[in-house]
Amino acid sequence: MDLGEVNHQRIKTNGIMLHVVEKGSGPLVLLLHGFPEFWYSWRHQITFLASHGYHVVAPDLRGCGDSDSPLSPSSYTVLHLAGDLVGLLDYFGEQQAFVVGHDWGAVLGWHLSLLRPDRVKGLMAISVPYFPRDPVAKAIESFRERFGDGLYISQFQEPGRAERAFAGYDYLTVMKKFFLINKTDLLVAPAGMEIIDHLQTPAVLPPWITEEELQVYADKFEESGFTGPLNYYRAMDLNWELSAPWQGAKVTVPTKCIVGDKDIGFDPYRTREYVQGDTFKGLVPDLEVVILDGHHFIHEERAHEVSQEILTFLQKLSVE
Repeated sequence: MDLGEVNHQRIKTNGIMLHVVEKGSGPLVLLLHGFPEFWYSWRHQITFLASHGYHVVAPDLRGCGDSDSPLSPSSYTVLHLAGDLVGLLDYFGEQQAFVVGHDWGAVLGWHLSLLRPDRVKGLMAISVPYFPRDPVAKAIESFRERFGDGLYISQFQEPGRAERAFAGYDYLTVMKKFFLINKTDLLVAPAGMEIIDHLQTPAVLPPWITEEELQVYADKFEESGFTGPLNYYRAMDLNWELSAPWQGAKVTVPTKCIVGDKDIGFDPYRTREYVQGDTFKGLVPDLEVVILDGHHFIHEERAHEVSQEILTFLQKLSVE
């Protein structure tokens, strides 16, 4: 993928340095990546959106890529992450931005919209819908009760555990195991097995990603390691504690949610039913849901369609 000319810079925000890639001029669009990714996951969208008159900024979120990586998991709450983004908007002199997020980037987009709706002109959430806070049970406690220690989120909790397991493979193989998941069940390993050992390594790549592109991810994670991104999972219970004041709050910004119909848990765990149902719409009143044929990394697998969906959403809000 030829990105052409892009600007790389490191920006001081919320007490850390974030590396960002930017291109174009016009209304600000933040592209927020997920796990295990960095800004490069938006390579298909950056030039496309910039060419249609937008100032596109794709940061490496804290702990990822070439951005600073605080040591403590407690530095990775959604409040920290939202603060990082507010600092980016301030740096660029923008009161509002369009926010597009995938996976953890979508989680961050939902929470930025919840915490600071005045700074979000519109939200495009990809692969992860908004789930309300459980008023009783902490996140990890709930996951462990339902799915046990084999669930990837459960295994990611203990500092060093997943890092040691991942170290049993070269970085390219780790990338293949995560990016090329084609099962729709939740990621739960059998008893006594690490999730990375349970995930398959496909012998043939799908047409939407190349060996060279996967190697870009592998090279970056070899530089940065996995602890920063894994700390997002390790802060989930702290997120639950800190988000109590927003119990029952709605996400009021205009929102489009895109999900792949072959994403993890989409049918087996009733995600389809949820995103098409009244509960989700009640929590996010100004909502459009788009279901595409594809898996978790739908913004790469169906890059052109997702880029068009983003552009249509931005253009609609730009004229309102």
